[in-house]
Amino acid sequence: MSQYRTFTAADAVEYAKQFGGLDNPAVLTSAEEVGDGNLNLVFKIFDQQGVSRIVVKQALPYVRCVGESWPLTLDRVRLEAETLIEHYKYAPQHTVKVLHYDAELAVMVMEDLSDHKIWRGELVKGVYYPQAAAQLGEYLAQTLFHTSDFYLHPRTKKAEVARFTNPELCEMTEDLFFNEPYIVHERNAYPAALEPLVASLRTDDELRIAVAGLKHHFFAHAEALLHGDIHSGSIFVTESSLKAIDAEFGFFGPIGFDVGTALANLLINYCALPGLLSPREAADGREQRLKEVQGVWLAFAERFLALASSKTTDLALAYPGYAQAFLRQVWTDTVGYCGVEIIRRTVGISQVADIKNITDEAMRHECLRHAITLGRTLILAAEHIDDAEALIARVRQAG
Repeated sequence: MSQYRTFTAADAVEYAKQFGGLDNPAVLTSAEEVGDGNLNLVFKIFDQQGVSRIVVKQALPYVRCVGESWPLTLDRVRLEAETLIEHYKYAPQHTVKVLHYDAELAVMVMEDLSDHKIWRGELVKGVYYPQAAAQLGEYLAQTLFHTSDFYLHPRTKKAEVARFTNPELCEMTEDLFFNEPYIVHERNAYPAALEPLVASLRTDDELRIAVAGLKHHFFAHAEALLHGDIHSGSIFVTESSLKAIDAEFGFFGPIGFDVGTALANLLINYCALPGLLSPREAADGREQRLKEVQGVWLAFAERFLALASSKTTDLALAYPGYAQAFLRQVWTDTVGYCGVEIIRRTVGISQVADIKNITDEAMRHECLRHAITLGRTLILAAEHIDDAEALIARVRQAG
């Protein structure tokens, strides 16, 4: 990585002029760094009228909130760009378009989504997007089906698994999801008042065994090219559009991991809403979240089965009834990974605005307790929750 240098705003403007694909690149005049994550610099590139036209994203060689003591591979830009490019082939209406990427500089140039809003921020404010759940289900079905054994030739699939091997970021996922929330760890970030509840996770043998099984499944099942971190903060929405971004965790893994991660962030918002909105607004918002959870799964499953019926290339996998049987296992995985994501977002380092924006401390703690308890319930009950309706019933029971 001898050419690597950390971009300034001026660097980002010049790079966008060269690789942004504009007919008149001279109109680009300024940049603003808007990244709010820990892994990257994100620059919006503006024209002379102050309109954002292009986004330039550069990977940092370390985790920003920790510093150089937590180094990261810059190859993740190649992995992110190629994951988005692959997903764009099958779901262009729901995937951000990559215009250019440079692996040595760890830079991507992407379409500007300034007309969209980050879904998490909208959920926190109680704004409802009626089409988002179905669109997210469509994105998941198209990308996960077309990169799976149902569609790809076995030789192609094996080559793709090798191309998208992502050991460093997978190790980060493995630690953040399956290890750190269940031990005493310096990166965990929950309030001291919740110590008894969090400590109980460490000594719950049934829970720890279930989490170990989910981690082992994560290791061993290269089912499809995952986004790897598909949460409400990596999704942009409008009234009629939904686009996924930020796929640096992309790799071939269990389909239920992506679906479960998506559902979990809706359920975290469900748990947080009493601390974010008025009682009436919170009650309405929670009902909407439950409908969205069900809607994402039903849209995903319906489209996946339709694609399997018309496009499956393997003779054995095309046998009538197999795709349905496969999705039953994906559903069980989905519920388990949903629970794991809820716990890691409430106990571990990756806290989210849904919880952090609750200003009343006592209410914030109560919402956290609710979320942690729900996460544990879903992990333990995953094999006994038969469908989306049963999941909604479990969520209601949890409070």
